[in-house]
Amino acid sequence: MTKKQRALEIIERLKEEYPDSGCTLDYDQAWKLLVSVRLAAQCTDARVNVVVEDLYKVFPDVDALAEAPVEEIERIVHPCGLGNSKARDISACMKTLRDEYGGRVPEDFDRLLALPGVGRKSANLIMGDVFGKPAIVTDTHCIRLVNRMGLVDGIREPAKVEKELWKIIPPEEGNDFCHRLVDHGRAVCTARTHPYCDRCCLQDVCKKAGV
Repeated sequence: MTKKQRALEIIERLKEEYPDSGCTLDYDQAWKLLVSVRLAAQCTDARVNVVVEDLYKVFPDVDALAEAPVEEIERIVHPCGLGNSKARDISACMKTLRDEYGGRVPEDFDRLLALPGVGRKSANLIMGDVFGKPAIVTDTHCIRLVNRMGLVDGIREPAKVEKELWKIIPPEEGNDFCHRLVDHGRAVCTARTHPYCDRCCLQDVCKKAGV
C-alpha cells in the first residue's frame, strides 16, 4: 500500500467514524476565529470559548479591539496564558484589519500569513473553515497521528509535515481530514496514554510507528 493509498483509506474510515467533525472554537465572524486561534496556543478550545465571550462583551468588533488598550485585552485574556504576547498580537492584528482591509479578513493565504500573530496553522484554519479553500492544519494531533500512521516518516516540523501531506491528501479533503485527526487523537490515538489500538478503526492500515 502506498502512502497515498493509505491516506485515502484513512480519510474514508475517519469520515465514517467522525462524520460531524469540525472546528471546536466558537465563532460567527472570520475575525473572531483569528482571535480565538491566537488565544488557543497552549490553551484548550473550551477555555478560549469562555474567555472570548467576556472579550466581546467589552470589545464587540474589529474597530473596538483595534482601539482597545493592550492592557485591557490582556486583563481579559489572561486565563488563556501568555496574556501579554497574545494581547499584543490581537491588538496589532485588529489594527491591520481595520487599516488595511476595511475590517475584513483577507481571503488570501499569504496576506493572512502576514497578519501579526498568524502562522501557517492559523492561516490554513481560516482558509479552510471560513473560506472553504484547500487547507491542511498541522497541529500537534495531526503531526503525531500522521507519523504514527505512516503517512509521513519521522517529520515533526509543522511546515514540512504540511508539505508532505499535500502530496498525498486530495485538496478538497485536507481541512476536514485534519479536524477528524483532532477528534481521533483525543478519543483513540492519544498522546498522554498508550493509544487504544484495539478499538481503532484504522488498526489494520496504520503502521503504528513508534507505538
